[in-house]
Amino acid sequence: MTKNDEIYNDSWLYTLILVTLTIFLESLKKYTFSIFGVNLTYALFLLPGVYLIANYITKKYGYKKCVVSIVASALSLVLFYTLMSFILNKKLLLENISGEFCGYVISQFANLTIYSFLLNNTKANYFLIAINYIFSLIINYMFYTLIYLNQVALNNFWKGYFITLGIQVVICLILAFIDMQIKRGRELEK
Repeated sequence: MTKNDEIYNDSWLYTLILVTLTIFLESLKKYTFSIFGVNLTYALFLLPGVYLIANYITKKYGYKKCVVSIVASALSLVLFYTLMSFILNKKLLLENISGEFCGYVISQFANLTIYSFLLNNTKANYFLIAINYIFSLIINYMFYTLIYLNQVALNNFWKGYFITLGIQVVICLILAFIDMQIKRGRELEK
């Protein structure tokens, strides 16, 4: 590669994908299906993908680019909620978005920190990466539940919680396999 050749930085594209997926998740939370007598949102199928995109950004472009992407997607979550409240003429209550925002941001930064540590200090290990995905989801649900729902004692809550995590564990195992196939750093074409 010569001095005049430039490497096109397309990390903004993955940031846009992360922002779009975050907004799509917010849109899907109103749509539910029932399994074992518990209503679950369709967003549970896409939520693990948010962590895959963030991990991809970390693996390909580094920690700093992923931080920017997480911040952009978190701000888009708040902006989308605010905009939809205005459009639908609903009262804007920060407590309605605070649980999702805190759960999303804290779980993403926990995921980023652990994933970055795994990349830099260990050999890529399928089991550790899968556990990181699952741990990030548990953190997300923990903060979402405690801050927004405040429903830890409801009878049906725990059944739904474990069904959701069970479905997402299967998805995380698949995503960890995909994650293992991604090469680290920018691939240069010759």
